[in-house]
Amino acid sequence: MDSVTGRNVYRSCSPFHPEVPHLVVLICSGLTVTDMEELEEERLCGKWRVACGLYNYNLRDIFTWHLLKTIAMGQVLSMLICGTAVSCEYLAVAGVETPMLQSFLNYALLLIVYTTILCTRKGNRNIVEILKNNWWKYLVMGLADVEANYAVVKAYQFTTLTSIQLLDCFVIPVLMVLSWIFLKTRYRLVHFVAVVVCLLGVGAMVGADIVAGRDQGSSSAVLLGDGLVLLSAALYAVSNVCQEYTVKNLSRTEFLGMMGLFGTIISGIQMAVLEIKAIAAIKWDHHISMLFAVYALCMYALYSLMPVVVKMTSATAVNLSLLTADLFSLFCGIFLFQNTFSTLYIISFVVITVGFIMFNALPTYSALPDSGSNDDEDPADGSVQSSPNHLLSTDRDNQRTEMVTAVAAL
Repeated sequence: MDSVTGRNVYRSCSPFHPEVPHLVVLICSGLTVTDMEELEEERLCGKWRVACGLYNYNLRDIFTWHLLKTIAMGQVLSMLICGTAVSCEYLAVAGVETPMLQSFLNYALLLIVYTTILCTRKGNRNIVEILKNNWWKYLVMGLADVEANYAVVKAYQFTTLTSIQLLDCFVIPVLMVLSWIFLKTRYRLVHFVAVVVCLLGVGAMVGADIVAGRDQGSSSAVLLGDGLVLLSAALYAVSNVCQEYTVKNLSRTEFLGMMGLFGTIISGIQMAVLEIKAIAAIKWDHHISMLFAVYALCMYALYSLMPVVVKMTSATAVNLSLLTADLFSLFCGIFLFQNTFSTLYIISFVVITVGFIMFNALPTYSALPDSGSNDDEDPADGSVQSSPNHLLSTDRDNQRTEMVTAVAAL
């Protein structure tokens, strides 16, 4: 066989030659049509698994103790928000509408506890060095958080509860975009599907409200109210991105201490300007004082525990878990305010929980280095641990330390 004939035979049997009939390829490779179809199907399924992030994962890898702990702590945060909602409802029934006073009490508690801890810290990360280098960053973070709380409370005066529940979900896509840009978080397809599932659960909850006739609220200026809700969601996203970066790269104590300092200053000034008359008109008694105390303690516990959960997962995952807070408030309303029960509430809770599990079952990736810091380490020693493209889930020992610290602060 000459060299030309040999080359022609090789080309006729090569599966990579574009002009070769499929039958010749199958004969030369020893594969049947069924085998080729199975290989092609396996190749496509493999690409799909990699795109979704499901490659090399089984149920035992997904349903771990870490995931169950994350779900449980997320629901604890939702119940704390439910406590603030119920206390606000009772305050509204008593004719008390002082959102800035209520926020001021929360920030003041954070100031007393965590800012005091920062004042006793020595080294490069003491409060003087923090304020000297990053004061304007924490000012922006505190301003975003205070105004987000105020905007969503004011929105109830202009729009309906249904609009607020729907538009408040705007925080999740904004948060994902900000995390992608600033935290370099990378999501898989399954994470986007999980967000859609959670939003479907919110839709079921809103539908239950409409069926039960709970679409209460003012509609005097719907566009203004809806705009306030969207503004609140965007500001919450900014605050949560700052929180995630701080607790994962610096420390939880620094975040809460700076939030307490600037939040107290900003809310105090705003309260003095807007609510002096409303505060003076309050008829203080044991009942009103207890409601203010319940609200302040629930908010303090929420702010203290939320960074722990954020460090375990991400700010996006935490906000997905908080979607069930409205459901807990509705369940409390059934017993406390004689609201109408609907089966859609249970369906909504299950759907949101399923979406939350889907989001947390597989980790997101980040291009930021891991600082490895926690509250028990002195940031002044300058020691940092870095690893490129690390998973956002942190070391379990550090998570346990963060949890113990949060409980001790409470």
